[in-house]
Amino acid sequence: MATGRAKMAGYLNLKSRRLRVVLLLVLGSFVLVPAAAFATTLISQGYLSNGNLPTGSIVSLEHNSSTVVDAATTATASNILGVVIDSGGSQVSISSGQSNQVQVTTNGIEPVLVSDINGTISQGDSITASPIAGVGMKATGNTKVVGIAQDTFPNNTSDQQTYNDQSGQKHNVKLGQVSVLVNVAYYYKQPDKTLIPTALQNVANALAGKTVNSLPIIISVVIFIVTLIVVASMIYALIHSSIISVGRNPMSQAAVYRNVIQISGLVIIILAVAVGAIYMVLTKF
Repeated sequence: MATGRAKMAGYLNLKSRRLRVVLLLVLGSFVLVPAAAFATTLISQGYLSNGNLPTGSIVSLEHNSSTVVDAATTATASNILGVVIDSGGSQVSISSGQSNQVQVTTNGIEPVLVSDINGTISQGDSITASPIAGVGMKATGNTKVVGIAQDTFPNNTSDQQTYNDQSGQKHNVKLGQVSVLVNVAYYYKQPDKTLIPTALQNVANALAGKTVNSLPIIISVVIFIVTLIVVASMIYALIHSSIISVGRNPMSQAAVYRNVIQISGLVIIILAVAVGAIYMVLTKF
């Protein structure tokens, strides 16, 4: 009996050790896999190109085409497709074998050509097309983006390029590369958190024809409230005095009508002055 128990205990001990070894091997397969393996592009596809597109360029599909790409710009940002990579930079690449093809990826972490046109790029910023063909910049408004920056730019880069904006003015910008988690999507700018309600901010912007700061809006609201109180007080006083006058002397209706006309004209003038003052505050400050 003792011998049987000993054999059973030994057998269970052996099974337990084997189970621990299997668990260690499974965990080790996740821990020991190089990090680069997860960053490798899984798949890329060949697209026809009419020009030379360097590695890291952001590309857009040509209008009414599903096989031809061009270097993306702000004008073609809505058609952003992905990023140009080396022909051997993905685990699986699809190609028709034509000489004027470039490999484009829509996933993975890839170095992307960027600029500081919209300011410094920080980790977590969305990257979209810029006025410079194929070069990205930080997205600051509602637009289509190629992915999320995984690093900061510029660091110590000295590469510069000049470009002309829509008004024809020349600007010097820094160029370089930053790692981007490629994932084409739409970026919607979150409104800045202020004391001003969004609806009121939109009305002020519409009246001024530009983005208005919080202080002019607050001043305008104060002017509006004070004007409303003054006008309401005048109308109340007019109605109250008219009722009393007619009640005491029914023959005073003509005088009451004159007072109504005079007060109404004064109210209109006050409202016009208030509206003019609000417009001046919103547009000039």
